[in-house]
Amino acid sequence: MRPARLTRATALRGLAATLVALACAGLLPMGLPPMGRTGVAWAQAASVPKSTLRVSLNTELQVLDPIVTTINATRVFAHMVFDTLVGVDSKGVYRPQMLQGWTVSDDRLTWTFTLRDGLAFSDGTAVTSADCVASIKRWATKEAMGEQLMDATASLTIVDDKTFQLKLKRPYGFVLEALGKPGHHIPVIMPKRLADLPSDKPVPEIVGSGPYIFRQDLWQPGNLAVLDRNPDYKPRPEPADALAGGKVAKMDRVDLISIPDQATRVAALQADELDMLEIVPADFIPVLRRDPHIVIGQTKGADQIMAIIVLNHMQPPFNNLKVRQAAQAAINQSDVMASLGLPGDMYLKSCESLFMCNAPLSSTAGTEVFRNAGIERAKELLKESGYHNEPIAFLHASSSALLNPIGLVVADELKQAGFNVDLKTSDYATVAQRRFSREPVEKGGWSIVPLIANGIDMVNPLSNVGISYNCIDGQFGWYCDPQITSLLKQLSVAKPEERQAIADKLQERFHRNVNLILGGQFAGPPAYRAELKGVMPFSFPLLWNIERVSDQ
Repeated sequence: MRPARLTRATALRGLAATLVALACAGLLPMGLPPMGRTGVAWAQAASVPKSTLRVSLNTELQVLDPIVTTINATRVFAHMVFDTLVGVDSKGVYRPQMLQGWTVSDDRLTWTFTLRDGLAFSDGTAVTSADCVASIKRWATKEAMGEQLMDATASLTIVDDKTFQLKLKRPYGFVLEALGKPGHHIPVIMPKRLADLPSDKPVPEIVGSGPYIFRQDLWQPGNLAVLDRNPDYKPRPEPADALAGGKVAKMDRVDLISIPDQATRVAALQADELDMLEIVPADFIPVLRRDPHIVIGQTKGADQIMAIIVLNHMQPPFNNLKVRQAAQAAINQSDVMASLGLPGDMYLKSCESLFMCNAPLSSTAGTEVFRNAGIERAKELLKESGYHNEPIAFLHASSSALLNPIGLVVADELKQAGFNVDLKTSDYATVAQRRFSREPVEKGGWSIVPLIANGIDMVNPLSNVGISYNCIDGQFGWYCDPQITSLLKQLSVAKPEERQAIADKLQERFHRNVNLILGGQFAGPPAYRAELKGVMPFSFPLLWNIERVSDQ
């Protein structure tokens, strides 16, 4: 079921279209020279300074506000132009970032936070505690972990310009993890005037205090985003370590470039017209491993990726538990992983742990539901459910190197089980927008959508996409299990030694209710030019601390 590899001619046409779009925007001269031996002419068409980092993300960047979307491209962008109060390091320890530090009362109900000196937004205004309080409140209206924190909060108040205080009405054991949450949605700090705006619409301008500044004048939604080094940013003195430590902007400029054609992306990297690919298309890993000018990044455990198949619990037929169980039985992780064409050392044939395999809370709890799984069992469950061949609106993102093959295999297995699958193929941006529709299928709604979850978003149950949005109206999928709500509250006050047992119970409920379906754990490695130094291994690209040290 793997898609056919793109031809050389198709790759060249894809690149030509991208170059013309950039030229029309005034970013490249219109007089492009003939295509060279590699089939790409980016370097010949424009002289790119060595101080510019050129990155192609896995999906197009369309939305810039990280509070209103969970798209990974937005997360990468947000960590460049915004900053967070707390940052997580490569060992999973949460450390002060914008904060100088904090104090906690003996009963652990009062947290007092102090900002470090010299923090400023890109519009020239100083960062104050009022900005922090407003930003936290806006974030908490969209994020499950923020909602949990606010539910435990008695007050969040300003003490002075550099100090604010959080008072809890009951214990909550994940305060720092919430304020330093690395992904969806990100608790970034923005000016109060923007943070006071409703969280259901993107803010009208991007003003952050991160190591780079967004160039609104060069913005081409879905095509190109340009970031300039922030001359007023003051990094922390500690060495960079994942999202903690000093975020030193060693490159003057970063270009986030969208190239939908996978073959074109790889050719541009090899020809030195791109510096980094967020994720290497699987078909090209062997050839890039043999290229001395290219480095393939290594990922493991929480830095890996989990394929997830999200079901719409709000609309038929997946509002029926038996129908969800039939889909769960039909989808075979080994088949899904094989569709990616990855080398055998880059994926797990089976991982039924909601919190990732080879991670701190890895578990086999509740996995007995898979013992008799398969197409025949799926057919039995579908018959028991009373399913009457209703169309399944299957959102399929063909523009994604990962979601395209995953979607094709999952759709085929559902068809084999007896589902009437209506494949809705589009680019990822369309899928990302449509998945929030609450409408019935016949009115433009949806039934099922494969997506990708970064491991770092899965390891903490309170931020895990499969359970943390339980019974929360604002997140697509709309699963709800009252027992999970109770267990999440228990976990939020549990001692560290008690957390595994509660996580096991959560995973058992997750599998039994079929909140969503795990498609398999794998490495989605980046690839980058060998002359780049300072690239930090992480669950998603971190584009500070990188420099070009020599020509290879």
